[in-house]
Amino acid sequence: MNRWEERWQAGQTGWDLGAASPPLTAYADQISLEKRDLRILLPGCGNGYEAIHLLQNGFSDITMLDIAPSAISHVQQRLEVEMPDWPSKLRLVCADFFQLEGTFDLVLEQTFFCAINPALRPDYVRKMVDLLAPDGKLAGVLFNRAFEGGPPFGGDTEEYRRLFDPYFELKTMETCYNSAGPRAGSEVFIIFEKKDT
Repeated sequence: MNRWEERWQAGQTGWDLGAASPPLTAYADQISLEKRDLRILLPGCGNGYEAIHLLQNGFSDITMLDIAPSAISHVQQRLEVEMPDWPSKLRLVCADFFQLEGTFDLVLEQTFFCAINPALRPDYVRKMVDLLAPDGKLAGVLFNRAFEGGPPFGGDTEEYRRLFDPYFELKTMETCYNSAGPRAGSEVFIIFEKKDT
């Protein structure tokens, strides 16, 4: 049993906001209706609040990934109640992110990057490059603060520039104005576009 499954089974899900992340929903809402067939990946999907928001707002090609079987089970139960037609628009995958295969136009980042060991961050960046289609985007929130121990593991904009700049055009990396209450002042919103190879 992996440590994330152990935490789910023990009810230790302190990262859960109980609702979709405001920065992610605001970003998704501004995507034009003509582009709501984008292939979207939500890594470390947790309870799937963002995915349900996407489904409710016309997005039709969503992949949710989590390494914890309990997370996937909880999401599936919620989807069956709230969105009965979900199987035609959404794929649930229980797997290790670094083993995932596929191509996506957009990856939405929300508390996944901060959950992995910082030693794996260069691997995360390279995996994102592999998963994203040409002109694909990584968008969402990253912590801009330190933490004692971890996870979550903190970081700062200087580190993110070093990691991502070789592979991505850093379109946006600025203090997040609409973070959820407990995270206010400690996040940056990012939009990174994959560079031409």
